[in-house]
Amino acid sequence: MKIGIVGLGLIGGSMAKAIKKNTDYICFAYDINSKAIADAIQQESIDGSFAPNQLSSFDLVILGLYPDDTINFIDENLSNFKKGGIVIDTCGVKEEIIKAVDQKLNDMGVYFIGCHPMAGREFSGFEYSLDNLFDKASFIITPTENTNQEALKRLMEFSKEIGFIKNVISTPKKHDEIIAFTSQLAHIVSSAYVKSPSLLNQSGFSAGSFKDLTRVAKLNEDMWTTLFMMNRSALLGEIDHIIEHLAEYKTALENKDRKTLYNLLKDGRELKEKSNELNAMK
Repeated sequence: MKIGIVGLGLIGGSMAKAIKKNTDYICFAYDINSKAIADAIQQESIDGSFAPNQLSSFDLVILGLYPDDTINFIDENLSNFKKGGIVIDTCGVKEEIIKAVDQKLNDMGVYFIGCHPMAGREFSGFEYSLDNLFDKASFIITPTENTNQEALKRLMEFSKEIGFIKNVISTPKKHDEIIAFTSQLAHIVSSAYVKSPSLLNQSGFSAGSFKDLTRVAKLNEDMWTTLFMMNRSALLGEIDHIIEHLAEYKTALENKDRKTLYNLLKDGRELKEKSNELNAMK
């Protein structure tokens, strides 16, 4: 299989490295950042570079771009993709991406499948990409009524070949609702948390819990602003939930209500334990 990667950032670069490490597939890349291309070639992470007008030579095209850039790139290159070829995106939102490009590519005889690799780091750029970033991670796939079943099967096989431990099939809407909770809310909470004036006085007082809660505050604001705005409705619902529950803790403390505070903490622990048990069974 001949693979083309568009965008050699953290995800695109890690895809390239995982492909070269785990398969015999030929892998080329396109990026407006010439240094990323040069570094990838020097590290033997790709076999070479290509231009957009050469997209038709690839059996699989992986788009490692921001959401808006993903839509724009597809629109600008609709006639360049290989008929019968597979195109996937790697964005953290699915509904708006799929609404914008799925039918257009299908009309051109190109198999588009929305995807989301559940792996990442608090850094961006090819220099932080890893050949094992996807090891034991899940690969979310959001097929539509247009999805070619043979293409879907081939993609699921490919994900396992490059290190993903399992494929998770979801609708685009369900993906965005769940990811608002499991990923996007966590980034907003972390960003808000570090805005306490106590942050500048934490040296020597912080340990694992502080590091866990603040890690994703070191985010890429360009990408995450777009992701949040594209998933605005689901994310607002999750923010409402956490504000409601924070208010419960605040009220218990204000009223010196030890019993309520105890029960709130107990409920949280039990929910987390139940979640762990459910995940262990899957």
